[in-house]
Amino acid sequence: MDKLSAMRVFRRVVELEAFAAAARDLRISSASASKQVSRLEEGLGVRLLNRTTRRLSLTEAGRAYYERCARILDDVAEAESEVSSAAASPRGRLRVSAPMSFGIRHVGPILPAFLSRYPDITVDLSLSDRTVDLLEEGVDVALRIADLADSSLIARRIGSVRRVAAASPDYLARRGEPREPEDLAGHDCLIYAYQPREHAWTFVGPDGPVSVQVRGPLRANNGEVLAAAAVAGLGIVVMPTFIIGDRLREGSLRSLMPGWEPPGIGIHAVYPPGRHLSAKTRAFIDFVASSFNGDARRDQPRTATSQPSRRRVRQKLRR
Repeated sequence: MDKLSAMRVFRRVVELEAFAAAARDLRISSASASKQVSRLEEGLGVRLLNRTTRRLSLTEAGRAYYERCARILDDVAEAESEVSSAAASPRGRLRVSAPMSFGIRHVGPILPAFLSRYPDITVDLSLSDRTVDLLEEGVDVALRIADLADSSLIARRIGSVRRVAAASPDYLARRGEPREPEDLAGHDCLIYAYQPREHAWTFVGPDGPVSVQVRGPLRANNGEVLAAAAVAGLGIVVMPTFIIGDRLREGSLRSLMPGWEPPGIGIHAVYPPGRHLSAKTRAFIDFVASSFNGDARRDQPRTATSQPSRRRVRQKLRR
């Protein structure tokens, strides 16, 4: 059995949800399509599909195998494309991971222009504030807003974001306004679960960096949730201005402690090592970097002044 051929049949059966439709798409008979998938299952020793008279559904093993099949087949198609005359235009399915709020506010709005420029690329965008395992989850490129720790991943810095401490006027009227970082020990602080030291906030001021232990009534893994809680008067947040910039301008939040500011955080595009950077991935990273260039608004990403550079980093991956 031609394993790649059988994988192609299996993939189309899953995507079209029927053997007959997959057979028509691949220009083979329904019997041939069914036989190839059955032989694939026999060779693997597991059932990939649950078959009934009305519908097909993936088994747990089938779902995992489908994801790997899709990636392998896309890689094969891309390799063939890159050595052919068609390689002039990036193509194929591009799997992108980005943080939730940043993805909604900044990645989503530029995708139409990206897809218009590269019509042969399809984007599979996954938004999550957790740090995904690129290799395990089959991600081509991830955008991360973090100070990257050591890892085997390749990273390219494409910009930075500014953060501020803020609270609602109602909270400040009730609890008073902190004037310096040490005052935060007596306040309710709203804590972002994925920051490296979630109960310690660092600020940079006239005398350099200062770290303070904080506590409060709410810990969450999403910045929009924490920002809404701050607007409701629940406590103080430290948030990127691309999340709370609108609230600062409208006055539902006020920035705190003039002269003291949390360190900025880099925006990085990261991708797996040990493989040629595909044309589609390179096109996406270059497009995102150029889209952020020159954007100096305080509620937007603030890009680095120098040309973004590539470097190897070691990033601990959370699954």
